[in-house]
Amino acid sequence: MPERSGPSLRGRQLARELRRLREAAQLTGEAAAAQLGWSSAKVSRIETARTPVTLSDLRKLLDLYGARDIDLQRMEDMARAARQRGWWDTYAGDLPLEYTTYIGLEAEASLLRSYNVLVLHGLLQTEDYARVVLKSLLLISPGEVDRGVRVRRLRQKRLSQEDGVPLTLRVVLDEAVLRRHIGGPEVMRRQLQHLVDVAQLPNVELQVLPYAAGAHPASASAFTILQFPRSSEPEITSVELLDGHLFIEGERDVYRYTLVFDGLSTKALNPDESLGFIREVISDL
Repeated sequence: MPERSGPSLRGRQLARELRRLREAAQLTGEAAAAQLGWSSAKVSRIETARTPVTLSDLRKLLDLYGARDIDLQRMEDMARAARQRGWWDTYAGDLPLEYTTYIGLEAEASLLRSYNVLVLHGLLQTEDYARVVLKSLLLISPGEVDRGVRVRRLRQKRLSQEDGVPLTLRVVLDEAVLRRHIGGPEVMRRQLQHLVDVAQLPNVELQVLPYAAGAHPASASAFTILQFPRSSEPEITSVELLDGHLFIEGERDVYRYTLVFDGLSTKALNPDESLGFIREVISDL
């Protein structure tokens, strides 16, 4: 049985909401635990999403905190959603926790805005390109490479009608991503043609940020902003690190990344110009 992946988006939201309600009721975690006959560790694990809360325990907490009926129904729905397993849970024991957490967030998102500075976003990678990228990582086995490629293919179903409502994807590509020869000219030629093809989808928008655009606030940092269907679900920014993902959830911090992305989009070529630019790069290979 594979290990459980990290908490889902709704699991994390539910945990934060329970903490907020407890504090609004002017109770410490220890006091809430004492009144319910629980250990303080149990309350702590629920509020940090390390332990999924059962519906029975959720109702006890909400009753203790004096939550309204509308909160009860909304949070029960969140609890049910948080306990659902996604296809990525099958790979939870074989992939880094941060990566499976990101996949879960991506699966729930309705809009992704992504800036790529070194390599393409996984949703845009061909199998050959992805295989070379994965092989470049240190200490990764052939089996892990195969699983990584397979997971990318599964993620890419969000861009089509194959997996429910398509995901809207807006990407700004630094010119360096197009010029960097990953896997050699033939691999790059197929990869760049794939970009041209994917850009024809109505839910995908690609822009190229040419070298001529000069300096900008995100010169050394690739990031993705995830937006979710419900307005009550705050946006999250995922910043790619050498060995994983850094998740930024504070409203002010996420807004800063939104401003940066909007600035990059303004500096970048428009979608039609960008496709022409990519075709020129293909012809140079």
